[in-house]
Amino acid sequence: GLHVGFIWALQSGLLMRAAEVIVPAEILVQFVDPPAPKVEPVPPAPPTLPVQKKPVAKAPVQPAPQPLAITDPTPSPNAPTGVVTPPLPPAPVAVAPAAPPAPPAVQLPSSDADYLQNPKPPYPILSKRMNEQGKAVHRVWIGIDGKPQRAELVTSSGFPRLDKAAYDAVMSWRYVPGKRNGVPETMPFLVPIDWTLKD
Repeated sequence: GLHVGFIWALQSGLLMRAAEVIVPAEILVQFVDPPAPKVEPVPPAPPTLPVQKKPVAKAPVQPAPQPLAITDPTPSPNAPTGVVTPPLPPAPVAVAPAAPPAPPAVQLPSSDADYLQNPKPPYPILSKRMNEQGKAVHRVWIGIDGKPQRAELVTSSGFPRLDKAAYDAVMSWRYVPGKRNGVPETMPFLVPIDWTLKD
């Protein structure tokens, strides 16, 4: 279109008149510059198009598994069971480690069960005459059979005769053995014996 207009202007003499009226140097320079930028934007456009085509190719792959999962539960009950079962086991596995392990249930030994019929220790005769009183506490290790294995004095009554009589008593008694998680186990047990004289 420019060539035809230029040829027509040349033949009609308009080109000569325009040259007389307008200063040609500045106008021609400005008119030539704008076509140059129009050529530059064209090359960047083609590289952008191939980049858009690659993500579009990936998008159809993701929707494809979703329709298959929806189709499986509808026709038969066996298919949903297979699909539902795999997601459920991972959830309990994650919950189980989070819960702290419960401490083992411990049941301490006992000496006061009615069926044991442990007799009250006899008061030493000499201690009665001398008006000796006090409380002796022994730590007794009770075996799994309920029999004492050994004992040690933890708190003295203040009188060796009373401490010895308390030791003899706790070593002759029977006990209910201690248990851990329901299994009998040898455990220490504190046994206090009060020596008091009644008027």
